[in-house]
Amino acid sequence: MTSAANLPDDIDALKAIILASQAKMSEQDGIIERKEDRIIRLEKLLADFKRALYGAKSEKGHPDQYHLALEDIETAMAVVHAEDEAVDPPKTTGTSKSRAERGVLPKHLPRIEEIIAPDVTCSCGMERHIIGEDVSERLDIVPAQFRVIVTRRPKYACRSCEAGVVQAPAKPRLIEGGMPTEATVASVIVSKYADHLPLYRQSQIYARQGVDIDRSTLAFWVGKAAHELKPVHDALLAHLKTSSKLFMDETPAPVLDPGRGKAKKGCFWALARDDRSWNGPEPPGVAFTYAPGRSGKHAVEILQGFEGILQVDGYAGYNRVLDLRDNQPIQLAYCWAHARRKLYELTHNNAAPIAEEGLKQIAALYRIETQARGASADERLAIRQQKSEPKIKAFKTWLDQARSQVSAKSPTGEALKYIAKYWDGLILFLGDGRIEMDSNPVERTIRPIALQRKNALFAGHDAGAANWAMLASLIETCKLNLIEPHSYLSGVLAAIVNGYKQKDIDQLLPWNYVR
Repeated sequence: MTSAANLPDDIDALKAIILASQAKMSEQDGIIERKEDRIIRLEKLLADFKRALYGAKSEKGHPDQYHLALEDIETAMAVVHAEDEAVDPPKTTGTSKSRAERGVLPKHLPRIEEIIAPDVTCSCGMERHIIGEDVSERLDIVPAQFRVIVTRRPKYACRSCEAGVVQAPAKPRLIEGGMPTEATVASVIVSKYADHLPLYRQSQIYARQGVDIDRSTLAFWVGKAAHELKPVHDALLAHLKTSSKLFMDETPAPVLDPGRGKAKKGCFWALARDDRSWNGPEPPGVAFTYAPGRSGKHAVEILQGFEGILQVDGYAGYNRVLDLRDNQPIQLAYCWAHARRKLYELTHNNAAPIAEEGLKQIAALYRIETQARGASADERLAIRQQKSEPKIKAFKTWLDQARSQVSAKSPTGEALKYIAKYWDGLILFLGDGRIEMDSNPVERTIRPIALQRKNALFAGHDAGAANWAMLASLIETCKLNLIEPHSYLSGVLAAIVNGYKQKDIDQLLPWNYVR
């Protein structure tokens, strides 16, 4: 039995246990509350993430314009995780390790090894020996490094005669008497036209490294390179026009007009080839051309010498291609994605049963195209004739019936009228396995132009817009062929400077050039 004398001590001990339990429960309540708050915050961020990823993107089709929103949301998610882990560290490193190993560091990167070794002398006085090791790799980035290429050309003379002084000739340069190498100029071009970094920002970056180069100097370098690269662009455009099937699209190109105090409306026209979906023999490529307007006459001029199938959207300017090209037959294949978009717009904010039914039928056609992707042109044609053609016939019957049920001037009537107007060109894919259902391939190539335009707002001059189109053509064609643009441009500029012959210019096209 517990004596009366020990009772106060027992009570104190019991109180201490109770207080400790209450403190632990309070701590657990705090953890639970924090976890619940974290869940709520993450659910809100996840909802924003899904809205940015799957919302309007389903119609616009490219993630570039959503990168800013997505990276901010992902950063916010990481902050929530970090806050939670700082207070309640994970008991295992499994999650952290999983995140760390999402990327694989390429083998070609140089490795700088550091060895962290314990004291090799054991407590017994003997020297320890290695029985194994743990190896980890981390990506380390050194800010852009500038270096100076010093070229010395010694002069020689003979002490025994008066033959004169001899000296090796100087190597040709892109910028005669200037400081940049061809690789430096290529870096400026890629930063501007591939990474959308304006020249004045590049100048600021260089200044932080102690290299003061004025924006106008960078502009001079780019202009000189553009002049030298123009024959390559011309060869690219000419090569594309030997194809039997191309895509074409256009996008606005605002150009500063100082006399009027505002920007005037120019246009970038994209002529693209992408036969990868049916394993075509020709490499993909795109050539941009600047024109001072959107008139169809510019399309006619660009297409001089082309005969074949041209896949486009429903812009009426392309009709000029048919009207003025009696001697050079061109067939226009139209885009189901644009037809679908007309119906989608009706269902976006309102109930539209007719439009929804049309979308379902178009979706069924796209599912068949997914099955046929990667097959040869003949195999795709066979699949389409077997599976798509019956659905197209059913769609045409539905289209005629639906148009009879609505006013031609109603939004639904206008959308259905658009499809009926371009029907012959929309169904052209049924008779040729090379034709796509839509013009999305060329739209994907033109989006970097749109992104650059968004950053730069407008081109400074018509000539500047033309250079923009030309340099972007080479960069985007490199990207289509999985070629690193900087290596390509620096090599091609060096080849041109060293006297590459015009008759061999085709060898400088991205898919042909080997350094």
